[in-house]
Amino acid sequence: MRADRVFAYGAAAGLLGDLLLGDPRRGHPVAAFGRAAGAVERVLWRDHRGWGALHAAVCAGGAVALGAATASVVRRSPAASVALTAAATWAVVGGTSLTREARGIGRALEAGDVDGARARLPHLCGRDPHALDADGIARAVVESVAENTSDAVVGALVWGAVGGVPGLLGFRAVNTLDAMVGHKSAKYRRYGWASARLDDVAGWPGARLTAVLATVAGGDPRGAVRAWRSDAAKHPSPNAGPVEASFAGALGVRLGGTLSYGGRVEHRPVLNGEGRAVDVGDIERAVRLSQRVGWLALGVSAAGALLRGRVARRPAVGAVPTRSALRNDCPQRSRNGAAQRSHGSGGVS
Repeated sequence: MRADRVFAYGAAAGLLGDLLLGDPRRGHPVAAFGRAAGAVERVLWRDHRGWGALHAAVCAGGAVALGAATASVVRRSPAASVALTAAATWAVVGGTSLTREARGIGRALEAGDVDGARARLPHLCGRDPHALDADGIARAVVESVAENTSDAVVGALVWGAVGGVPGLLGFRAVNTLDAMVGHKSAKYRRYGWASARLDDVAGWPGARLTAVLATVAGGDPRGAVRAWRSDAAKHPSPNAGPVEASFAGALGVRLGGTLSYGGRVEHRPVLNGEGRAVDVGDIERAVRLSQRVGWLALGVSAAGALLRGRVARRPAVGAVPTRSALRNDCPQRSRNGAAQRSHGSGGVS
């Protein structure tokens, strides 16, 4: 089976597995990677960009190498290759967990249990929940759903379409490293610089595809495009900006503004200032938009892989025929020549 079809079938099975099973409570492969990356950090940590770059290279490169080696082992078996791709896709995407956490917070807010919602918010994002009221929590959830749609689903599928199992594992490794050391704390300002920049590069295509699909699948395409064009560049993150702006426009709400991370207050620009304030009901709307974007991303990624495979198999214009092609053509030409000679001799007689 061709590699493009292996990805298409395997990614579909993996995304369906995530929908049905979600993430395991214990023993998640991403958690195991996090523990390994933490062990590498304990050995390498220095307050220096170079050591941080080495940390990123060792951890992300190790994940890519593991994916390539495993894929090579099962390469001759189409069924095993599809199964490996499905398992890798299930391991690296997190759409179901994202949906579960967001809806859990939404239910708590609908029941008036603001303290319960605050307790659950750290499972979804790094905001300081104690500084938020009900509407602030709802806005944090919608923003996190938008950003994680790109990070936890679409970006992984894009890199899976490009690089197969190594691409899937490599993207998740880079994204996990950014979450671990890429933030601007005193300890990681230099050491985590390389991981943060690598995550910006790896997340670029998935973020743009997420923004496009949110525009297509949302309720207000014009509003999504308008917010994306006018506000995305104002966001401090080059990838979260397009995603959150397009979600804000598609949902007709305002995102951004003042927020707090671990006691550090940030004043971010408002995205889609023409929209209304976020309320609790927008959490479910954001979740449904995220789910639609995820399945559309699967279709686009699978189609892209199939198209890339077809282009790769197409012979170049003016290419010299291979020796085997010439051998296959010779019997036909010999038969044609024999027929012409036989016809010619018959004409003379």
